[in-house]
Amino acid sequence: MSLHRLSLKDFVIVDTVDIELGQGFTVLTGETGAGKSILIDALQLLLGQRADAGVVRQGCTRCELSAEFDSPPSAQNWLEENGYAHDEPGLLLRRQIDAQGKSRAWINGQSATLAQLRELADYLIDIHGQHAWQTLAQPASQLRLIDEYGSVSRGHLLEAFETLKTCEQRLEQAQQSQEQALQRTDQLKWQLSEADKLAPQPHEWDELNALHTRLAHAQDLTAAAEAAAQALDNDHAGALQQLHQASMGLNHHSSIDERLAPIATMLQESWALAQEASRSLSQWMRHADLDPEQFAQIDARVSAWISMSKRWRVAPADLPSTVQNWRDELKSLQQSQDLDALQKDQQQAQQAFEQLALKTRLQRQHAASKLSEQVTQYMQTLGMKGGRFQIDLKSIEHATPFGLDACEFCVAAHPGAELRPVHKVASGGELSRIALAIAVSTSQIQNVDTLVFDEVDSGIGGRVAQTVGELMRELGQRHQVLAVTHLAQVAVCAHTHIQVSKHVEGKQTLSRLTELTADTRAQEISRMLGGSDTSAASLAHAKEMLHPYV
Repeated sequence: MSLHRLSLKDFVIVDTVDIELGQGFTVLTGETGAGKSILIDALQLLLGQRADAGVVRQGCTRCELSAEFDSPPSAQNWLEENGYAHDEPGLLLRRQIDAQGKSRAWINGQSATLAQLRELADYLIDIHGQHAWQTLAQPASQLRLIDEYGSVSRGHLLEAFETLKTCEQRLEQAQQSQEQALQRTDQLKWQLSEADKLAPQPHEWDELNALHTRLAHAQDLTAAAEAAAQALDNDHAGALQQLHQASMGLNHHSSIDERLAPIATMLQESWALAQEASRSLSQWMRHADLDPEQFAQIDARVSAWISMSKRWRVAPADLPSTVQNWRDELKSLQQSQDLDALQKDQQQAQQAFEQLALKTRLQRQHAASKLSEQVTQYMQTLGMKGGRFQIDLKSIEHATPFGLDACEFCVAAHPGAELRPVHKVASGGELSRIALAIAVSTSQIQNVDTLVFDEVDSGIGGRVAQTVGELMRELGQRHQVLAVTHLAQVAVCAHTHIQVSKHVEGKQTLSRLTELTADTRAQEISRMLGGSDTSAASLAHAKEMLHPYV
């Protein structure tokens, strides 16, 4: 992802700036006090740095900043996870700061916090400067850089770490709750022993309840069936006999009045249905299971079921599932109380994690040695001849998601100097040049496309300055590189040259940013060399310096 456009309004000494930035190496130059670092200051605010009212241009109510980035593939997951729209191919960051120091921020038009801007910044820009050696000053980032440089996979190590933590937590919880678990185990065993006396089965309650109701009304059912059978099949006054006689009588006279025929048919059908009902009743009475002894047994089971349901305060139909839940809980408790098994699981997870951590350490040691050698070589050409850069990997006792290693970048900036942590011994300029050396060494694996260097050439000159410029140009072949510089040797190496100038309007001093053409660029290089920008000799020298790079 690269920075496409940067817009500033009423920011410090800028009234309005709207500048497009291309790929490659872009340099910003200008006279002292012109505000060369204004763009970088604005970027830092857009990437989540805290602000105060001092950044608002004098006499204005607020300042507004925005940055557009092209093609944000590396930030897509972050945007999705945090609920930000990203239908468009670009990414827009906005920040507004008022004269009271209050701030608001937006990502793709949606409100954002400074913490979210800082998270997103990891996918956008690395700023290297005397006061902003962001990523490489953090131990976690240093270790990540080594892993990326050495193609060290962290996935299996993270899985092993999570497995280890899970086993440790289970063991610790089992040890802490062992007494409570034992009490609960005894209780569950007693409850299950009581439940086993009844042994309630799934879906049994509905069937049991229906059978109990039927048996409880056995006499009523038998009497009703017998009465119905008698009413249908009485030899003299039964419904069957009367329906048959009625049907036959009408059928006989239907030849006289045809309107009686359908009525006779209905009576015939009714007689047939009544016959079927009579046969069904006879069959029911022959097979009716209304044994009083069976009723007594069913009644006793229903009573026991209800009694147990009341004791455990569950609905009768839920009793089988409740008992099964007890069994599941008891099984889980018995497994959790198996401290020997849990300790064995923890030991196996510990061993697996340590084996992976050791394998990872060997890979890191190889990558650290190779990267240390490369950075040291670049230091020799960056004004630190005889200096050394070394990455120290230290073993730690406690497991982390990244293994058992801690990382520290150390430097000896001069011959004979003792290696010490880089942030403690390096000056601002040296720190920036070391960052440049690391950036070039790791340019193939950088996870951002835009690298910013703020006065990385501080305290150098001559051939070293030219080397810095050439390295940045080389870096610009793979990344978008922005640099603030006061050295002509660095500026001539840029693909794009932006001049920062200041002028007075009324009582205010304002800053302007202008992308230089071939002619105006030669004039700016001439000024940086200390000559007159109208001097033929200084202009000729400037054009000569520019010639290899244009």
